[in-house]
Amino acid sequence: MKTFLGLTLLIGRSSAFTASRSALRSASPSSHSSRVRNRFTSLNMSSTAKRVLVPIADDSEEIETTCITDTLVRFGAEVVVASVKPDGELVCKMSRGVKMIADIPIDDATGQEWDLVALPGGMPGAEYLRDSAPLISILEKQKASGKMYAAVCASPAVVLAAKGLVGEGATCYPAPGLLEKMSSPVDDDVVVQGNVVTSKGPGTALKFAIALGEQLYGAEKAKAIADEMLA
Repeated sequence: MKTFLGLTLLIGRSSAFTASRSALRSASPSSHSSRVRNRFTSLNMSSTAKRVLVPIADDSEEIETTCITDTLVRFGAEVVVASVKPDGELVCKMSRGVKMIADIPIDDATGQEWDLVALPGGMPGAEYLRDSAPLISILEKQKASGKMYAAVCASPAVVLAAKGLVGEGATCYPAPGLLEKMSSPVDDDVVVQGNVVTSKGPGTALKFAIALGEQLYGAEKAKAIADEMLA
C-alpha cells in the first residue's frame, strides 16, 4: 500500500506552534513536495491501489479532510492531498486553525489518473476550491470519463452545483444560501448517484468516507473497515 498523506502538522497557535518549529523546519513544504514527486516517479503502475486525490485550501474543514484521508488509507487507497493555493504553497490553515501540509500543489495533479477526487467542505475553503481552475479541470475530466468524484458540507453546493457537476437529489450542508444552490436537495446524510457522492457535513464525514471506500472496494471491505473503526 502506497500512501502519501502529508497531513496534520500543527494544532493551535502558541505552545504547539513553538514545540513544532523544529519539525516544521525538518519537513519544509518544498522538501516535502520534492520527496512526494520522487515517490510518484517510482510508483509501480501495476499496483491495485486506488488513487484518491483530496484537494484542500485555507479554511477547508479539517474533520472532513481527515476522515476522508484516514479512512481511505485504511481501505488500502493511495491518497494524495493537493493544495489549491495559487502560489503553490503547501501549508494550509484549516477552518479551525489546524495547519496541514499538502503532498503536492494542484498543478501536479493535472494530467494524472484518479479513481476518486474527494472534496472536503468548510467556508470559505469551498470557494477557494471552486475558484481553482486546475481542480475544476480535473473534476470535469472525472465526469467526462465516468470516474468518481465526491464532495461534503458546503462543497456540493459551492463547487459541484456551481460548475454543473451534480444533478437533482444530492445533499449538502443544510444551511440557507447553500440549499438554494442545489437542485431538489435531499436530507440524507450520504447520497450516492452513480459516480457522484455527496454528504452533509462534519458529523457525517465518517459515514461519507466509508461510503467512498465501499464504492471503490466493495461492500464486504467497507463492512470490515467500519467494524474495525466501531462505526
